[in-house]
Formats: sequence, structure tokens, C-alpha cells
Amino acid sequence: MPTRRVHHLAAATAAATTALTTALTTLAAAPPAHAAGALHLVQPGESIQQAVDSARPGDTVQLLAGTYRGSVRITTPGLTLRGVGPQSVIAPGTAADGTAGDSVCAAAGHGLCVAGTDDHPLDGITVKALAVTGFSKNGINSSATTAMTVRATYVHDNGQQGISQEKSTRAVIVGNESAHNGQSGVFLANSVVNEGGAIDTEGTVVSGNELSGNRIGVTVRRLRDLSIEANDIHGNCGGVFIVGDEGVPRAGALSITRNSVVANNNYCPPNPRLDYIQGTGILLTGAEDTSVTGNEVRDNVGASPMSGGIVLFRSLVGAPNARNTISGNHAVGNGPADLVDADTGTTNAFARNHCAVSSPAGHC
Repeated sequence: MPTRRVHHLAAATAAATTALTTALTTLAAAPPAHAAGALHLVQPGESIQQAVDSARPGDTVQLLAGTYRGSVRITTPGLTLRGVGPQSVIAPGTAADGTAGDSVCAAAGHGLCVAGTDDHPLDGITVKALAVTGFSKNGINSSATTAMTVRATYVHDNGQQGISQEKSTRAVIVGNESAHNGQSGVFLANSVVNEGGAIDTEGTVVSGNELSGNRIGVTVRRLRDLSIEANDIHGNCGGVFIVGDEGVPRAGALSITRNSVVANNNYCPPNPRLDYIQGTGILLTGAEDTSVTGNEVRDNVGASPMSGGIVLFRSLVGAPNARNTISGNHAVGNGPADLVDADTGTTNAFARNHCAVSSPAGHC
């Protein structure tokens, strides 16, 4: 179910829907001003994919309030897909009644696919102010993109990731709500299916998002040069997971700052690669040169080997964390401890943290 924030947003935007529809219809009928791209207006019952396919670089596909059935695939650079808020909903369709949408994206089980190639990353896509829900795999799935923005979306109740990116750079993932997805609210990786060293995201930012009821709030796997800041992460099994290994370049050079990571105490069962997850705030495993500073981490409690407030944990292949700095955090009420160093690395630093219990002692 939507949270109070979404209810409030829905109430605020519903009152303006009629006026907005009229204004957008007028804009769609008018020629574009200056160098702006064209506006493609889509109403409930019409095909988003048809509008996307007819759009040119720099155009905007505008969804009115309503439910749109079927998966959507974007391959045109510079395209903006936007709704009017959580009332603009992309949901699964079926092949039987012709509402499955793009066949490639639908076959993969995703809601919205943004697809570049390794040789030609897709540049400048914006997705904003819409909802994506009920897909068997990922809500928003992007691969080989650069400078993609995902803003003010409500991505919920999808089978795997809420917002997923791989092999992408310079992303801006800001002000979204990603809730009750089967895996991560936000998932960022070098590659979903292949091993290999970490890639440099060139400054990807994950900021101001609300992430709740997922297996993990934010997962970053084998990436470098990325910021996770000022997010509200609560009610998941785990809050933030930074995952690396012995691959070169190693995962790291990350900033995790000013997040609220509270009561991520749901139980998620183990899988063949990982023990069960419960009560983990911020976890670093196999990472280097990462700064965890100024976060509010409280009431994350569990009995998993990874449980605790801020946890350094050995990687699956035994690669230690190295040269990470854990400083200036407010970590209280976590269990078995507020700060947990369960790693073999010896170059990590703990300083000026406000906490009650650390394991081993001396880090508070």
C-alpha cells in the first residue's frame, strides 16, 4: 500500500489533474518553442510504446493520470518519459489481449527498460513522476546508459529490483519511493550476470529516496565513484549493502553520508550465496576507500552474522575491506552492536562515532 507521503502526493496532484490535462493537451497541439523537443501526450488506453517509438531525441512523452498496461522500452537518446505523479501507473499487460507492450522488455519481466549498448551507451534519458508496479522482475531496468535521471517515481511491488542499473555512468536517482520489491529498492552494479572488476560510475548520485519494505534498501555491487546521501531507508531486511570482492579494480571510492537507516529488521531467508538477512544497517564487504560519515543508524537488530548498525564483513571470497573510514555517525540501539568489525582487514578507521556498543570494543 502507498505510504502517507504517497497518499499526500496523490491528494495534492488529483485536484490539479483536470487543469493539467487541459494545459498539456494545448501544449501538445502547439509547435515546440525554440529548440525544445516535441511533446507526445499519451492518455489512458493509448500506447506508451507507440509514442516512445515515434519520439526523436530531446522529445518528451507525457502520461496523464491513469493505468497503462504493458512494458515500455526506450532506446532513443535524450528522451523524457514523465507522468503527473503516482497516478500515472505502468502495470503489466498480457499478450492475449494485446497489452503486453514491448516484447523484449515484457519477455524479460521488466516494466520499463532503458537499453543502450556497451559500444554506444544511451545518453540523457529522464524518467520522472510516474509509478511502476507489479512486474515479475524489475520495475525500472536500465543497462549501458549515461547521465540517466530517475526522479520522483513510485516503484513498488515488483518481483526483483525496484530501480536497477548496470554498466551505467553519471546517473542521478533522486527523490523516488521504491517499496516492497523482492530484492533491492535501488540496485546498481557493474554487470548483473558477469563477474569482473568494478567500473567507475563517474559520479552517480543516489539521494533523497525513500526505500522501505524491500529485501535491501540500496545495493551497490562492484562499482566505484558513487554517492549515497540523505536517503530514508527503513523497514527492509537490510539498509545499505556495498558488495565487492577480489576483482580489480576493487569496489570502493564511495561516499555514504547523511542517510537515515532505521529498523531494517524484516527477515529475508538465505540464498545459495548469502546467509539470511535481518537487522543490518550499513554493510561493507570487500570494499575499499569508502567513507561512511554523518549517518543516523539506529534500531537495526538481528542475529544474522551480518546484523548490526554499521558492519564490516568479509566478502564471499574472503577479500577484506581496506582503508574505509567510519566516522561521525550516530549509531544507537542496534544489535548485536552499533559498530561491528567482523573482517580481517586492518586498515579501516573508526573515529568520532556516537554509539553505545561496538564489536570489538573501542570503536565508539
